[in-house]
Amino acid sequence: MNKVGTGKAAVIGAGIAGIATSIRLAVQGYEVEVYEANGYPGGKLSSFELGGYRFDAGPSLFTMPHLVDELFKVAGKDPEEYFQYIRLPETCRYFYEDGTRFTAHAEPEKLAQEIETHLGEPADHVLAHLRDSAVKFEVTEKLFLHRSLHKVSTYFNQDALKGYLNLHRLDAFRSMNKANSSRFKDPRVVQLFNRYATYNGSDPYQTPATMNIIPHLEYNIGAYFPRGGMVAITNSLVKLAKDLGVRFYFNAPVQEVVTQEKKVVGIRINDALKPYDVVVSNMDVVNTFRKLLPKAQQPERILRQPKSSSALIFYWGIKKSFTELGLHNIFFSSDYPTEFNHLFQQKTIYQDPTVYINITSKYEPSDAPAGGENWFVMVNAPANDGQDWDALIDQTRQNIIKKLSRLLGQEIGSLIECEAILDPRLIESRTSSSQGALYGNSSNNRFAAFLRHANFSTQFNNLYFVGGSVHPGGGIPLCLLSAKIVGDLVK
Repeated sequence: MNKVGTGKAAVIGAGIAGIATSIRLAVQGYEVEVYEANGYPGGKLSSFELGGYRFDAGPSLFTMPHLVDELFKVAGKDPEEYFQYIRLPETCRYFYEDGTRFTAHAEPEKLAQEIETHLGEPADHVLAHLRDSAVKFEVTEKLFLHRSLHKVSTYFNQDALKGYLNLHRLDAFRSMNKANSSRFKDPRVVQLFNRYATYNGSDPYQTPATMNIIPHLEYNIGAYFPRGGMVAITNSLVKLAKDLGVRFYFNAPVQEVVTQEKKVVGIRINDALKPYDVVVSNMDVVNTFRKLLPKAQQPERILRQPKSSSALIFYWGIKKSFTELGLHNIFFSSDYPTEFNHLFQQKTIYQDPTVYINITSKYEPSDAPAGGENWFVMVNAPANDGQDWDALIDQTRQNIIKKLSRLLGQEIGSLIECEAILDPRLIESRTSSSQGALYGNSSNNRFAAFLRHANFSTQFNNLYFVGGSVHPGGGIPLCLLSAKIVGDLVK
């Protein structure tokens, strides 16, 4: 461990990025304290139990596990003593309205052959797409993902030079849909790869084709399942942080980030000032400025950017086991363009939404009673803009049950033993995510990467930002990378 820090650091928010940051700062020698408004760590990456079923509350796909392992290694610990996971043999099972079903194998060659067999798309088209995805990732990884976009040094190094020479490979001037439509002849395959825009809450008909880097994570690197469910990521990292001396305070909302001239002097909590040498906010950057820094200059251009999509999630205890379902399952809408038009233009949920079902009891049988399954049922939803959510939730629930009952040949409603619901309003209130957006600003234009807030403050020289609302973006891997960037910035 390379201990270079001297002093005290406060982290506001115990989301995955906040926990990871606390670990990195503790390794650097800081005395770290984490303040979380909720009574539990993890933010969206948490879990709960209901009626004998266990549910992961939020993110359900685990990719790039080496970013979690790295946190244990920099702390001089053996990752396997804290955290175990397996690589999945399949990534997802797909269901289309025309009756087509197929399983996406984790190995690219098997995936390509499966798509050719069931959808008629030549296997070499799929393999070429995944090779292109790998190239896009290689270009962006060291140039954009591991460094701050807002430091001059990012643009003058060997990695940057290599990136410049390959910028044309990023395909930033076409939409994801246009690029995918030009590569694939079958609209069902276009829809399959367009789906990856939703991994950062964007619209495939608007977001640049650069976002075709995302399938590389799932197929070329692999999808994984943590033993104990997704919450095991949170629990293992909290344990590591505590082992390093990090102190967590729950049910402890911060009232203000206290500044003096060009420096943060501490935070206000319970109406008392607590001094700190470094403050890192894992709170959504919009609410960090609006609520904790109301007197600071507000970066309006960034704070007012259109938000990513949110989610409507039904947690259902299902009193039956479905052999045709796997860990990850997608039931596609019959009209993808209209679905996304409703989501981003009309700010509502289409009557035939794409439905995602995650069932962790497929790998952790104890997550459900014998003979049952724990269904995490999610549809994309617009960010909270004052919609009549009660009516929208009721209608969408009916539409989902009808769709699943039709495609599975089994009436689903009568199988639901227990239910909990998470909607954009609750996401907003529980996680301080502006408008309940899951990924901060949307990526629906080619400059979106540059319209996220920096990982540091230009106003206050010891204030930093991590998490899905700032660079490099949302999702577990990018949140962990934001913590790595901040760790490199804080000395």
